[in-house]
Amino acid sequence: MTVNDQAAEPVATEQPDAPPAEAPTKRRFSLGMDRFSGLYVWAALLIIFAIWVPNLFLTASNARIVAGSEAITAIVALGLIVPVAAGAFDLSIAGTLGLSVCIIMWMQENGYSWVLGIFVCLLVGLLVGLLNAFVVVKLKVDSFIATLGMSSILVAACYWVTDGQQIVSGISPDFLVLGQKLVFGLPLPVFYMIGLAVILWWLLEYTPVGRYLYAVGGNPQAARLAGVRVDRITTGAFMLSGLIAAFAGVVLAAKLGSASPDAGTSYLLPAFSAVFLGATQIKPGRVNVLGTLIAIFLLATGVKGLQLVGTPSYVKDLFNGLALIIAVALAARTARRRA
Repeated sequence: MTVNDQAAEPVATEQPDAPPAEAPTKRRFSLGMDRFSGLYVWAALLIIFAIWVPNLFLTASNARIVAGSEAITAIVALGLIVPVAAGAFDLSIAGTLGLSVCIIMWMQENGYSWVLGIFVCLLVGLLVGLLNAFVVVKLKVDSFIATLGMSSILVAACYWVTDGQQIVSGISPDFLVLGQKLVFGLPLPVFYMIGLAVILWWLLEYTPVGRYLYAVGGNPQAARLAGVRVDRITTGAFMLSGLIAAFAGVVLAAKLGSASPDAGTSYLLPAFSAVFLGATQIKPGRVNVLGTLIAIFLLATGVKGLQLVGTPSYVKDLFNGLALIIAVALAARTARRRA
């Protein structure tokens, strides 16, 4: 035996066993299942209901109804992504939407231009976001409590604006076009949703603002030490959330052609469900635009399919509530695995 052989022998015996060749493949497969599980579930739901109720589910009108009805929810959820990315909750987003609906319809009923009404609504949305930020950033109130209180205030404002009544008169036909016109067979709100999704996707993924938002949401103290203006980023997140919620209210008003003081309350739970379920998709452990859109239409497909087979009307709230619980549990599991 040579000197080189003697030197090499102990090295060879001390090396740990090499991992099985199939381990990287299994790991990649597992990650793929985690990242795209929503797409697989969505596809499964489509197949199930297509077989179960083909005459009702597999129709162009059903697809158009689902896309049009969920466009508003998707816009609200996209707005909610921004503060959640920064580590804050905005429970007032549905209240802002409802107030926007009431304001623009009240203004038209009282002879004001709907164009002016849109600007007023967007300004109100920014103001609500600024007030939320003031309470959270300056008064150091937890965002959950602060925005929950703001939500109640906004509901009261809706009843004050409408006097507790539904507004159905004085609506400009030109305004209704914004929410009811079909383009390529789809309602205009679908295209608003797509445009907003593209803008937010670019903002979060390819700009410094997006990196700052995620940094603040991940570890605000570390972000502050790194020079990120945490308070300014949080304030901007709340204001953008309020602006998008107000825009969603304008679109909803144009779609419905009427206003009621509780117009926004039904959008909060589906939006939160979609955002947290979306955080388990595409980029697990992080809220993101593509994952949220997948979650929106996965939930919508499940709810619509169950309605078409004759389930009771409360199934929508039940489905969204269960989805929110499951989504948060999955997000927590993902976070533990990444830690």
